[in-house]
Order: sequence, then structure tokens, then C-alpha cells
Amino acid sequence: MRRLILLATVLIVSAPLFAQSRATVTTVDFKSDLLQAKAPFNVILPAGYDTSLRRYPVLLLLHGLTGHYDNWMTDTNLLLYANKYPLIIVMPEGGNGWYTNGVAPTAKWEDHIMKEVVPYVNEHYRTLRDHGMWGVAGLSMGGYGALKFGLKYTYDFSFAASMSGALEAPNWKDADMIKWEVVPVSLHAAYGPEGAPAHQANSLETILNDAKAPLPFIYLDCGTEDGLLADNRKFADLLENKKIAHEYRERPGIHNWPEWDHQIQEVLRLLAEKWQLTWCDDPLCAPPSGRMEMPPPLPGAMSPLQPEAKP
Repeated sequence: MRRLILLATVLIVSAPLFAQSRATVTTVDFKSDLLQAKAPFNVILPAGYDTSLRRYPVLLLLHGLTGHYDNWMTDTNLLLYANKYPLIIVMPEGGNGWYTNGVAPTAKWEDHIMKEVVPYVNEHYRTLRDHGMWGVAGLSMGGYGALKFGLKYTYDFSFAASMSGALEAPNWKDADMIKWEVVPVSLHAAYGPEGAPAHQANSLETILNDAKAPLPFIYLDCGTEDGLLADNRKFADLLENKKIAHEYRERPGIHNWPEWDHQIQEVLRLLAEKWQLTWCDDPLCAPPSGRMEMPPPLPGAMSPLQPEAKP
């Protein structure tokens, strides 16, 4: 009986302490050598990060056209949703650059993220350096960017998610975009004028055909009233025909923040399911290895801090 009382006391005392632990966000005031400009980005650290020794997987979360790195914090309840998961979330600045090394010498948006932001995060935070312990997701332009990064950098990403993605953007014709001036201007800055080789080189179909196995698990979501629905269906059909592991969803919705606030919850839930994320520090809490999908089993992901690996 005394042992039961003691256990109850421990639970009562510890529960409020855990409840007070919340995910936190910080802004990194980053100066990019590649862009020759400031390119700040936000980082959400999971609840209990400061008192833990574990390393964490990472989700790279991209914004849309005309947006910025802070959109996910100002226009969704992402910080609240992040409380559920032992996961670092990184939200970089992407300008209007389509997550591509553009025409201008300093428009190196792809290299900025992959060669500056990712190494910085690995160096300054307790991330997992193992293959496949990064995921990438984004909305609209960022949905295109997420699938581009996931398929082009298959060693780094084992999960790629597009929310209302502008998945056919490199193939859009100028004549079809006369109502949206910012779109052709941004596409020309990223890939050159219509017909330039970079358009074809950066199409998702081209990147998919050149992708090296193992490919990431791909998630697509688009509202049924969204103007990008046809592009999303087309890419989902391509994945289906190539028998590439993916999940595609449609639901009533348009191209707006209420839709993406809903979608990011689904992305986080699915990512946690695929990666078997758990708050438990003990490897015995992990499911049997036979139940793991991809990436590799997470006991190492949730284990105490190991010696630093080289970035």
C-alpha cells in the first residue's frame, strides 16, 4: 500500500511539471553568404528539449509564394500542435524563389537551405544525423519545394509532404498566368524565360525520373475547390503509375490558411506514425522492429546524446 501511495504521489508531482513543459520557438537571425542577405528562420524545439539529452528528428517546413519564414507561426496554430511530438521543426525563408537556384547570382535559394540552413541546424541543435531522419513539407510553392527536395535529396529526407502544392509550376505557360503577375515574374527569376532548359530540369516529373532509391514516403493533400487540384491529381496519378509509395487526399477546401492549418495537423500525425515518434527515452518503449516502416528504427532516435558527428 505504501508503494502505491508513493507511486501516486510521484505521478501527481511529476504530471504538473510535464504539463508546464511546452514546445518553444526561436528566430535565428541568419546571414546568408550565398544570398548575400539576411535570411532568418524559425525553429520550434519540442517540449522538454532543454532538460533532455536525446536527439530529435527534424521537419523542414516551407512557406508559399509571397510568404515568409514566419507565416506558419502567425497564420496557424503550429506551436500548439507541436506540443504533441518529439520533433524539431525548422521554417526557413524562401523568398519567391521556388526553392531553386535562380537566374541571378545571389538567388541561390536551394543551396541556401540545403548547404546553409540544414548544416546550421545540425550543428546547433541535437538533431539526428542518421539517414532519413529529416522530413520536408510545405504549402503551395512550398509544396512543390518539399517534393523537389524530397526527391532530389533522397539520402536526407525519408518523408515529403505537399499541402495544396503548385506541383506543375515549372511547366506553366505565360499565357495562362496573365491574371497573376507575381507568378510569371517569380518563375522567370527562378528558371529563366518560358522554354529555358531550367524549367524542364526542375519539373517534378524530371526530378522523379532521376531520383535515387530509396525514395521518401510522399503525402499529397489538396482542397476540392482549389485551383491547383488538377495539378495535384496529375502528380498523384504519376506516382500511382510508377507504383511509388504515397498517400493522396482530397477534402472540401480552398487555397487558404484555414485549409493549411488543418493540413499541417495531418502531416504531423502521419509523420509521427511513419517514424514511430514517442516521448519515451527507454528503447524498450519502441515497437518491435518488424513493425517499423521507414526510416530505420527509432530507439537510436530517442536515445541519450551521443558524441557529435561531423556536420
